[in-house]
Amino acid sequence: MGGDPMLAVMAGLFGLLFGSFLNVCILRLPNDQSVVSPPSRCPGCGNRIAWYDNVPVLSWILLRGRCRQCGQRISFQYPLIELVTGLVWGGMVFSQGPGLVAIRGAILFTILLGIAMTDARQYIIPDEFSIGGLAAGLLLSLPGGFESIGQALLGAAVGFSVLWAVGEAGRRLFKEEAMGGGDIKMMAMVGAFVGWQGVLLTIFLGALLGTLVFVPLAAIGRKKLVPFGVFLALGAAATYLVGPAILDWYRQYLTGA
Repeated sequence: MGGDPMLAVMAGLFGLLFGSFLNVCILRLPNDQSVVSPPSRCPGCGNRIAWYDNVPVLSWILLRGRCRQCGQRISFQYPLIELVTGLVWGGMVFSQGPGLVAIRGAILFTILLGIAMTDARQYIIPDEFSIGGLAAGLLLSLPGGFESIGQALLGAAVGFSVLWAVGEAGRRLFKEEAMGGGDIKMMAMVGAFVGWQGVLLTIFLGALLGTLVFVPLAAIGRKKLVPFGVFLALGAAATYLVGPAILDWYRQYLTGA
């Protein structure tokens, strides 16, 4: 059931603020830097960015994407992440109505966005996203009672175990690391949100997307290190949105119903 448009707009505005903080996390966490101190500064001149120049999206537009002090360009990533996060929070409240379901979806998608960006930029999935997200997923399952908690715990266990088994098999077969520890912990986090069946679907979709992108690149001699977390994040997002429908279709296909 859809929510009130005005509440969705308010949630979107809060999402813009979360997106601004997410930008800080994306830039600092992979480098083991504090996300609290020092305050945001221009990477060019080093001057502290004033609060009125740090309003999500709006400040970037008014400053035409440049630092007020030195004129250095400010990456388009900043308003883009803020805008996407705002749309995620607003969209969840509009589609699900205000409540725990919308909050769970918004938090999951915010974490997935952070993971996708850090893995794409630096091939790193910070523990703050994966382990912190796992804790959030488990905590958000508590209001649903024992069944919900059990599903979250089982999903986390399956997510961790399957990726660990794949990585271990690849290490023994190819004599090198086949799965990063960040991917393994990430899937534990995803499992806490989508359950064990969602974990399997996420891995399948992530592997499918990764294959579609990197096999052609390898074929033309442009083989690169695969940021698998990006594709797992896309798979997890798709699973959260349409996973139940996909799984129902698959069950009907198997049973011939």
